[in-house]
Amino acid sequence: MSLKRWENNGWLKLEPTSKNEIHNLLVINERDIHDAKGSISADWQFGIAYNAALKLCTVLLRAEGYRPAHGSHHYRTIMAMPLILGAEWVRDTEYLDACRMKRNTLEYDYAGCATEDNVSELISFVEDFRETVLGWLRNSHPDLL
Repeated sequence: MSLKRWENNGWLKLEPTSKNEIHNLLVINERDIHDAKGSISADWQFGIAYNAALKLCTVLLRAEGYRPAHGSHHYRTIMAMPLILGAEWVRDTEYLDACRMKRNTLEYDYAGCATEDNVSELISFVEDFRETVLGWLRNSHPDLL
């Protein structure tokens, strides 16, 4: 599968990005990493940390000139990760998809879904993933930094 095939399937649409858009997404990511470490419930910490991860996946997709076409925006944005970074990212994609589902549960179904361990694990993932995304941008799209 490729991003082009996803576009042909109607799952993505071509849309050029800008240095300013990428910058803003990275600033939101940075803010959310900071806020997720705040003194709030584990559910909200997890939701904010998830948003930080989603913004990094969005950076990858937008830097490649795509955005989700309709519906399932979070899912498609996360699932595009191994198409952009390589097959070795499949396990991390599965992890973030599980985080997406947990975030939906704590957001819409019931409180107390996330634990402090869930939060710590996700924040650690996001901090490492940010370095990966920044390195990828430097190598693949330096004009966007």
